[in-house]
Amino acid sequence: MLEALVIITEAWVTTGDHGISRRDRAVAAPEADEVLVECLACGVCRTDLHVVDGELPPHRSAVVPGHQVVGLVIATGPAVRRLQRGDLVGIAWLRETCGSCDYCLTGRENLCASARFTGYDADGGFARHAVVREAFAYPLPAGTDPVAAAPLLCAGIIGYRALRRANLPPGGHLGLYGFGSSAHITAALALAAGASVSAMTRGDANRDLARTMPLRFVGDEASRPPDDLDSAILFAPAGGLVPVALEATRPGGTVVVAGIHLSDIPVLGYEEHLFHERDLRSVTCNTRADGREFLRLAQNLSLRPTVTTYGFDQVDRALDDLRAGRASGSLVVSIGRAQTPT
Repeated sequence: MLEALVIITEAWVTTGDHGISRRDRAVAAPEADEVLVECLACGVCRTDLHVVDGELPPHRSAVVPGHQVVGLVIATGPAVRRLQRGDLVGIAWLRETCGSCDYCLTGRENLCASARFTGYDADGGFARHAVVREAFAYPLPAGTDPVAAAPLLCAGIIGYRALRRANLPPGGHLGLYGFGSSAHITAALALAAGASVSAMTRGDANRDLARTMPLRFVGDEASRPPDDLDSAILFAPAGGLVPVALEATRPGGTVVVAGIHLSDIPVLGYEEHLFHERDLRSVTCNTRADGREFLRLAQNLSLRPTVTTYGFDQVDRALDDLRAGRASGSLVVSIGRAQTPT
C-alpha cells in the first residue's frame, strides 16, 4: 500500500558549519497531491552554495539542497491525476505557494509571501529520491537527457525571466556580468532572438566559454564594452558590479540583478548611474508559467548547456569547484538509477 511506502535513500545533507555530508535519509510516502521521484540528475546552482555556506538565512536545519532535478515518477498520491508512474519530470526551486493571495491570483506567484522552495524549505535533489507536489512538477518529454535538462530548471528559467525583465529591444545589445550556468544559457536565448551579446566575467574558464559563442565582446568583470549596452543582466553575486553595469548602459536602458543573494551595492550617484531613465530591476524566483514557457522554447531551440558532470559521490567536490570557480558552464550531478521500491 502507498501509505506503507517509506524508503531510506542516500542524500547529501547540510551540516550547519558551511558543509555538507552524505548520509541515509528517510523519505515518506507522497501526500495526496504529491509524487515520489527517483532522481536521475540534479544541477548544481550558486543558490545551493548560498544555502550550504549560510549566506541565506537557514529555513531548515540538515536540509538536502538541490533544485534542478530531473527524475522518474515512481509513486503517486491518491489525488494525483496528471502524472503517472514512469513519467519523466523536472523539479525546480519554486516548491509551493498559497494560491490565494493577490500575487498568486494575478500571475505573480513568485512574490507570494508563503512561497516555499526546494532544497531550502524542504529536501531537494542531491538525493536518490525526492517528493514534489504534482502542480509544481514539470512534465518532460520521454527521451530527454536528464543531465542536459537539469540546468534548464533553474539556470535556464531564471535567465529567461531576467531576459524578459531586461526590456531588451529587438536587435539590441545585451551585457552579461558573470558567465556561469545561467548566463551562458541566457546568451544562447538572446542570440537566437537576434540580439548581440557582450560578456564581462571573472575567471579564464568563464571567458574561454564565452569565446566559444559568437559574442560581440568578452572581457573581465570590470571591463567596459566598446559600445553602450541597451540592457544588462547581473548574474554575479557582486553588488560592486551594479554601478559598473549602470555606467555601461545607455540612457533608457535597464539593468537587472538576477541572483537571490547579492553583496552590498556601493553608493550610487544619481547623475552617472540612474539619471536619463535608466532602470534598475531585480528578479525574485519565477512563476510556473515562466518555467513552462521557457522549457517549450528550450525544446524548440534544442538548447543544450555546456555541462561538467559529477557522480553522486562527488556532490561536495562539485560545490567546491563552483565555489572556487574551477569549472565553467553548468555543473550537474548524474545520480543514475537506484533500486526502485515496491
